[in-house]
Amino acid sequence: MYGEDRGEAEKVGRTGEKGEGKRFGSFAGSGFQENFCTKDGVVLHNLNGMKLVLFTFLVMSGFCMNAEAQSSTQGKKVLVAYFSRSGNTRAVAEDIQKLTGGDMFEIQTSRPYPAEYHACTVLAKKEKEEGTRPALKTKVENMGQYDVVFVGYPNWWGTMPMAVVTFLEGYDLAGKKLVPFCTHGGGGEQRCFTDFVKYSGKAAHKPGFLIGGGEARGARKQVESWLKEIEVVQ
Repeated sequence: MYGEDRGEAEKVGRTGEKGEGKRFGSFAGSGFQENFCTKDGVVLHNLNGMKLVLFTFLVMSGFCMNAEAQSSTQGKKVLVAYFSRSGNTRAVAEDIQKLTGGDMFEIQTSRPYPAEYHACTVLAKKEKEEGTRPALKTKVENMGQYDVVFVGYPNWWGTMPMAVVTFLEGYDLAGKKLVPFCTHGGGGEQRCFTDFVKYSGKAAHKPGFLIGGGEARGARKQVESWLKEIEVVQ
């Protein structure tokens, strides 16, 4: 038998020998070790050592990913806020969060929009025409701590949903870097970014990210390329 002290696998003479799916002890040069017999007759040696190695790998992987995200934003505190009805904008927000290490915040109205599509569009148009500022369910705690604020939303009637206007007008954003990202169903940009600048006060602005809703759930590479272009990540 080979590799006993290295936690490697060996083949048992026939499937089920030593008890399929059973744990059993053995002694090797390194002392007592716990083994496991798989369904196809493979004996995995030294489960305790394997568990320790796996645990160490997972911890270090998480540490490295977090360290990379933090260094990529050059020590800046990042917030990724988003409004999403279908989940497309949320998907882009999640990519940004993973690449920057920022905090996530979902913009939600106190009274949810109708689940039925047509009813939702009718209400959204009415809010836009009347300049409504729908009340929001929650607020960002300590907005002052953030240096970079991403704000994502879908294109509703050629601009951003009025709930996003409520969000922007609810904070003092002076001195922060604001970065919009927008999903659409074929309408493109229209006034989604110009209105964003209009309602976000004296904040500094970075070029926005625009993508069709059907592509949003697989856009990580495009998002990463954009973040590098605007020098948020390296």
